[in-house]
Amino acid sequence: MELTYTQEEEAFRTGLREWLAVALPKLPPKPSPDDWPGRRAYDTGWQRALHDAGYADVHWDASPTQRLIFLEETEKAGAPYVGANFVGLLHAGPTIAAEGTPEQRERWLAPILRGEEIWCQGFSEPDAGSDLASLRTRAVRDGDTYVVTGSKIWTSHAEVADWCELLVRTDPDAPKHRGISWLAMPMDAPGTTVRPLRTLAGSAEFAEVFLDEVRVPAANRVGEENDGWRVTMVTLSFERGTAFVGEVVACRRTLGALARTARADGRWDDPVLRRRLGRLNAEFGALWRLTQWNVSEATRTGGVPGVGGSVFKLRYSHARQELYDTAAEVLGPDALDLDREWTLDRLSSLSYTIAAGTSQIQRNIVAERVLGLPKGP
Repeated sequence: MELTYTQEEEAFRTGLREWLAVALPKLPPKPSPDDWPGRRAYDTGWQRALHDAGYADVHWDASPTQRLIFLEETEKAGAPYVGANFVGLLHAGPTIAAEGTPEQRERWLAPILRGEEIWCQGFSEPDAGSDLASLRTRAVRDGDTYVVTGSKIWTSHAEVADWCELLVRTDPDAPKHRGISWLAMPMDAPGTTVRPLRTLAGSAEFAEVFLDEVRVPAANRVGEENDGWRVTMVTLSFERGTAFVGEVVACRRTLGALARTARADGRWDDPVLRRRLGRLNAEFGALWRLTQWNVSEATRTGGVPGVGGSVFKLRYSHARQELYDTAAEVLGPDALDLDREWTLDRLSSLSYTIAAGTSQIQRNIVAERVLGLPKGP
């Protein structure tokens, strides 16, 4: 299947390429991974440049096809990834655009697009495991506010965030999927404590967040009270839909570099390695075609990615892990050197079968919503 681009879409691609060729050489040096204030400034500065050039709203106001072109071309050009803007641009922003009130869209979307405010994701909890709907963080209504108590874990970019897309339980007596609400919580609210978590790769882009009677205005609820699970499915459809597009392009580029390295150091003579690289090439080619299909389907259904995103995320997670296992095979003993290219990527790839919904959860979604299989007892 080939996605056919219109003349207007090809013009968008050409204009984007021309702008990137001028803008990228002007970027300042990238800060070190541990310099989070510097990383925030770098990422928001790039977002402001995109805004001023007219590309900031591509993640939710542009068509799904233009979004695909944007992610493909920026990755090919080596442009900065969204970085600390990830949650706001790819999760919270699209969700507010799709589900928020006019007042909420006016309040939050423009600052995200201009790179003025950073968001984090407060979904996962220590005792919930893969079952997101088992969350226990409570929000009790008190007049025009919710009083929130509980804790979150793996809260992406909490250490530099201004806002948190927060899932809370507003009706503890309702079935677990029906008593949840989606709130926008200011991270400077009294009672909020952030403790960074260091990953296997040595980075600290996640944190634990503890909430002790934090007051959040009821006006910050996106969607109706207790309808947060449906709103969350909108958020996750974006997370599993086009959010990984740039990474597929990056993986295909890495695959080509692996093949060149194997030829240079003599490992290309191993027929098992060649078959493995060939199969991965076919795998990522198929994932790109699946991405195009998902974009076409999103265009047909109004712009929100569907369950095809779960099919993509499931297969991509495992393909990425296998890619970097193959990279370790090509590198040999150098795969233990943290300063070598691909080593840290291999460590981070281990999280992909857990992040954005575990592979077990994705299999359940595919089985029930795509194949129509009955739920287990």
